[in-house]
Amino acid sequence: MLKQLTSPFKYERIVVKERDVMSTNKPRTGIKNGIKTIKRLWAYLAKIRAQFILVLLMVIASSGLGLLGPYLIGTTIDEYIVTPDNQGLLLLLIGLVVVFFFHSLTLFLQNFWMIGISQFTVNQMRTDLFHHLHKLPISFFDKRQYGELMSRVTNDIENVSSTLNSSVIQIFSSVLTLVGTVAVMIMLSPLLTVITMLIIPLMVLGMKWITRRTGKLFKKQQQNLGELNGFIEEVISGQKMIKAYSQEEKVIAGFVEKSNNLKLSGFWAQTISGFIPKVMNMLNNLSFAIIAGIGGILALNGMVTIGVIVIFAEYARQFTRPLNDLANQFNTLLSAIAGAERVFDILDETEEKDAGTNLVQLPSIKGEVVFSNVSFSYEEKEEQQTLEQVSFRAYPGETIALVGPTGAGKTTVINLISRFYDVNDGLITIDGIDINQISRDQLREQMAFVLQDTFLFQGTIIENIRYGRLDATDEEVIEAARSANADSFIRKLPDLYQTMISHDGSGISHGQKQLLAIARAMLANPKILILDEATSSIDTVTELRIQEALMRLMKGRTTFVIAHRLNTIQKADKILVLKDGGIIESGTQDELLEQKGYYYELHHRL
Repeated sequence: MLKQLTSPFKYERIVVKERDVMSTNKPRTGIKNGIKTIKRLWAYLAKIRAQFILVLLMVIASSGLGLLGPYLIGTTIDEYIVTPDNQGLLLLLIGLVVVFFFHSLTLFLQNFWMIGISQFTVNQMRTDLFHHLHKLPISFFDKRQYGELMSRVTNDIENVSSTLNSSVIQIFSSVLTLVGTVAVMIMLSPLLTVITMLIIPLMVLGMKWITRRTGKLFKKQQQNLGELNGFIEEVISGQKMIKAYSQEEKVIAGFVEKSNNLKLSGFWAQTISGFIPKVMNMLNNLSFAIIAGIGGILALNGMVTIGVIVIFAEYARQFTRPLNDLANQFNTLLSAIAGAERVFDILDETEEKDAGTNLVQLPSIKGEVVFSNVSFSYEEKEEQQTLEQVSFRAYPGETIALVGPTGAGKTTVINLISRFYDVNDGLITIDGIDINQISRDQLREQMAFVLQDTFLFQGTIIENIRYGRLDATDEEVIEAARSANADSFIRKLPDLYQTMISHDGSGISHGQKQLLAIARAMLANPKILILDEATSSIDTVTELRIQEALMRLMKGRTTFVIAHRLNTIQKADKILVLKDGGIIESGTQDELLEQKGYYYELHHRL
């Protein structure tokens, strides 16, 4: 650790380069296209162009007033102090008070309005990002940590917000002040102006050395922050498993490693960028000393006045201050661009779109589902496909059970029916219609899901059930709960249907969560029902209640059941036995037992 902290060059070589080579799945640490990112940020700012123009006008006014103040001070010295003139001095002092008052007022207005602009901008970005996340396919989320995505919605956008609040105004103000200062300096004394400019090459070299290193370090810092957030989210959500296997030390070690990575990237990003004000202050003092010395010599020879030297001394400070501010804001801007780029990376992800323009309207279906030679793999370069040449037919109202070892493709069948993924080859139809010709929204409106891990939203019991159909009345929700055998336990809760539950459903049992999920599905009144291990990890008594509720739910609906407990699928109209991505047996339970094949062995083994 100490060795890594001794040299920024060693850190860059080890952390920034070698780790990225070792992990090809990680994004590049450098900013890919800063100009493009700035243009996209400007597109957001342009939505409130009028207010932004007002801010720029205030920046111009404050910069002009900031230049006028030192000029009036120098004029006061030459006109009213060297040659005493009390009346003129009083008037000029009043003028200075007015100048400084309006200078402060314009600074306040530009900052006040810019805060509104920045909050509007990041609110639009955050809203666009959140909307876009809901349009992305399931495959996108399967490949990413949730915490890392949350970091982009929160940390990266907040980084953009803080930069817009301060840096945009500072950059415009610094540029205007720099141009105005140079113009007035040349007008007063070209010679002193040239002498002042001698420090610019040193500033440029220092800036180039520093900024060449900070861009990739700020990007690395944001990446490490996202990874740490993802790790924390994963660890917190998996606390039961961690404690069950006594893996606290392992996850702590993992946290320490990721935290140290963030500490190192943050240390060097802030350390190297921190050189900028130190270098600029040193050059600022050097410039002031040069002007004071050479200006004094010129004043003794009658080439300039004392007032001009005072103006130059102040302008020299104003000349280096904008450069200093630009240098500081440049690093802040790099950090914001890195954050904005990570946001735009998500916004550039391809949305989940329906193929074709002539989509079939699907007001209602009977529920006949047909797989015709369907093949699918999650990765394009997989040697063995997850499903290969799978064909079967589910008639309306039938219950189809999917049985087989882990990895056989049972969940994949469900994913394809619901179009969480699209087939690579073959055809899936519902009531004879290719599902690719049905919009995903219309297709999923005809379906309901009861999964092994029931997800409940933070809110009341009635709100969670109503998620199945948002326009349902309270009476319809309660009736669905009765049909799902959930009403009895809900009546025992402190606030009945208004009882608040957290997103993980703490406070109610796993079986009760399953009953709420069944009630939600009943309220949706689907034509196609998906049951994925809906009765796993349930005690026998609760399982009977759930089975009874499921029988009501399945009645008259085409149902696909994934279950490892074979007693839950005994009454299925058809059992499909999958292995190695294909259907090796199909039929009723009695027919499969008579065949004495794989299902027969599985049945007697369990």
